[in-house]
Amino acid sequence: MTQSNMSQKELALKDSNRSPELCSSSSSSPKPYTVPPYGYVLILMLIVIFVLALSMLVAVPILETQVKREKEEELIFRGKQYVEAIRLYQQKKPASYPSSFEELIKQKCLRRLYPDPMSSSGEWNILVNPPATAPPARASQTTTAEKLLVVSPQVLKRITNPQIVGVVSSSTERSVKIYNGEEYYNLWLFYYGQTPGKKPELVYQLSE
Repeated sequence: MTQSNMSQKELALKDSNRSPELCSSSSSSPKPYTVPPYGYVLILMLIVIFVLALSMLVAVPILETQVKREKEEELIFRGKQYVEAIRLYQQKKPASYPSSFEELIKQKCLRRLYPDPMSSSGEWNILVNPPATAPPARASQTTTAEKLLVVSPQVLKRITNPQIVGVVSSSTERSVKIYNGEEYYNLWLFYYGQTPGKKPELVYQLSE
């Protein structure tokens, strides 16, 4: 047998031994699908976003209430600043009342004007002693004989020689805190000569 014939037989034998391996590899079952690493990261991010959104739903109302409470304390502070200013004014001018807030500043009874913190416009409603000819536009039901006008800054300009005794918020929003038995800001009264536990009759003149 020649050397070439032997080589051909060896090659044929190798091919016969290799072919079952190829067949077996081609007929083997496919590997199971595995989630790539970035898939786990995406799922984790979605869980984190959901938890953050849920916590915000709980935190936002609490935060809003806290901010509102702080504004209520500022409302009380500013209202009392006007009461104190009118008291100082009366010390300088006994039996007299200011006719404007600017007069309080001019007499050095008030350092600056404080806006209403509960109103978007910052304008207070003003408490005024009623003149003898004041028409009772709309009065609250009270048993006390004391009466005060509640006027807007625009109406105040039309009153002759007004006697300002205090301020009240122009906001009709319901409060978190109950102040002097009232739970609406437009009933939180701040005026000179106020008697605790006694509520005056309020006559409203807010429109021109």
